[in-house]
Amino acid sequence: QEQVVESGGGLVQFGGSLRLSCAGSGFTFRSYTMSWYRQAPGKERELVASITSGPGNTNYAASAAGRFTISRDNAKNMLYLQMTKLKPEDTAVYYCNARLETRWGTTWDYWGQGTQVTVSS
Repeated sequence: QEQVVESGGGLVQFGGSLRLSCAGSGFTFRSYTMSWYRQAPGKERELVASITSGPGNTNYAASAAGRFTISRDNAKNMLYLQMTKLKPEDTAVYYCNARLETRWGTTWDYWGQGTQVTVSS
């Protein structure tokens, strides 16, 4: 069964750091674009960062650029998000996403249950 499972969330003080992890299983991890999304209370889910398969090109939301680093270890089927200089507005549930789109239009999309990150001021 295909799944992604996040871990590493918690409570951290303003300016602190945290590393989130996501373990993928049941699918060909290295072939998928992996992303971190977050959803704060009362807000829509938003993309934080993504990393492609193959060359591992990265993309960051403006709010994350310069503070967060996304990385992957295909040998371990793991995705990471290193977060530094955390702010209260980073407080949200963070979700791991695995996505594969084929040239024929077929899409596979897996979501984790999320991990809570709370930044205190």
